[in-house]
Amino acid sequence: MANIKSAKKRILVNRTKADRNKAIKSGVKTAIKKVFAAIEAGDKAAAQTELNAAIKTIEMATSKGVYHKNNAARKVSRITKAVNQMA
Repeated sequence: MANIKSAKKRILVNRTKADRNKAIKSGVKTAIKKVFAAIEAGDKAAAQTELNAAIKTIEMATSKGVYHKNNAARKVSRITKAVNQMA
């Protein structure tokens, strides 16, 4: 354990930020899973709705600095492509 007050504070702040980032990443993964679940069910309308929600979640995570913009763009591109390829 750190002895210096500022080091103790950094440990607490880093733990708080890590928990926040973990929650945001978990939300993104859940949103992406919902898109693919709708695709598996074959429901184009539901897939489109879930896609819009997932894109919003990914963009919000990117604006908070959890994901790099290219990583976010790749995720959005992949799920959009999957929805567009539905029959």
